[in-house]
Amino acid sequence: MFSSVAHLARANPFNAPHLQLVHDGLAGPCSSPVGSPNPPRRSRNLAAAAVEEQYSCDYGSGRFFILCGLGGIISCGTTHTALVPLDLIKCRMQVDPQKYKGIFNGFSVTLKEDGVRGLAKGWAPTFIGYSMQGLCKFGFYEVFKVLYSNMLGEENTYLWRTSLYLAASASAEFFADIALAPMEAAKVRIQTQPGYANTLRDAAPKMYKEEGLNAFYKGVAPLWMRQIPYTMMKFACFERTVEALYKFVVPKPRSECSKAEQLVVTFVAGYIAGVFCAIVSHPADSVVSVLNKEKGSSASQVLQRLGFKGVWKGLFARIIMIGTLTALQWFIYDSVKVYFRLPRPPPPEMPESLKKKLGLTE
Repeated sequence: MFSSVAHLARANPFNAPHLQLVHDGLAGPCSSPVGSPNPPRRSRNLAAAAVEEQYSCDYGSGRFFILCGLGGIISCGTTHTALVPLDLIKCRMQVDPQKYKGIFNGFSVTLKEDGVRGLAKGWAPTFIGYSMQGLCKFGFYEVFKVLYSNMLGEENTYLWRTSLYLAASASAEFFADIALAPMEAAKVRIQTQPGYANTLRDAAPKMYKEEGLNAFYKGVAPLWMRQIPYTMMKFACFERTVEALYKFVVPKPRSECSKAEQLVVTFVAGYIAGVFCAIVSHPADSVVSVLNKEKGSSASQVLQRLGFKGVWKGLFARIIMIGTLTALQWFIYDSVKVYFRLPRPPPPEMPESLKKKLGLTE
């Protein structure tokens, strides 16, 4: 499969050295003619930089997708595990709002009852589950972005790029949630049911004995409700925010920014995307937390019982957690790409053929 995707990716607008050259004035009708005695100095510098840039693999190759998946494992597994204490308090506020009245009250009650070690409950299923989710989320996103782009063609990819981001991320998250669901169910049981189990080794066999495989996958539909809108916002908002930052905020073209400067833009765009992600996905997150705690309940029953106000409990904690989480995930993911010298295409530019159709060039 990867070999066919790699073949298609060579013509992909996201594999955009030509588009970047157009953006920087190195191609198209406005560029200097061949043999011009006085070519622009900036063009020579950028061309030299392009020659010096050596990638470890081709965009869209099997190695590219595998290393993107590895980047997803590192970014999602580490960040979600680091935020386990805040996630634990958020879950408890959702399932028992009378006892856990706020973030600080939740920390105080948990420390009093379980001690400092209690804040780390559920770290193992969190690390395993979200590492698998990160593998599918980021790895498959790159795969689907290439596939859908080549289905649309260069011009339509540019015109419908937001829709492409949404479709590719939704497709990737569908599979990512199937990988996440068993560990998410175990994590919620450990975190929200005192005395049920303290470790994954205790929780998993007990859940299977009580409810069979259904215990691990009954929350997959609510997970899709929570995670697919979340991921669509995460990727589409991030991609368009990066595009806007380079266009309106960053005082120089991306090609002239250092790797460190580019990573700062990545972090800022990730945080902005994360705030919107938290708001979009919070009601479904509340349903998932309650559903995985209770036996025999359905998502519709939980939603009806919580009501409109109930599904928004813990939103502030989730905004802090998801904003930070998303920013760090994009920063780590992009850093992994830099470390492995993977192609990192710039924000897409309008193809020359489309410019001619629109009368923007002679």
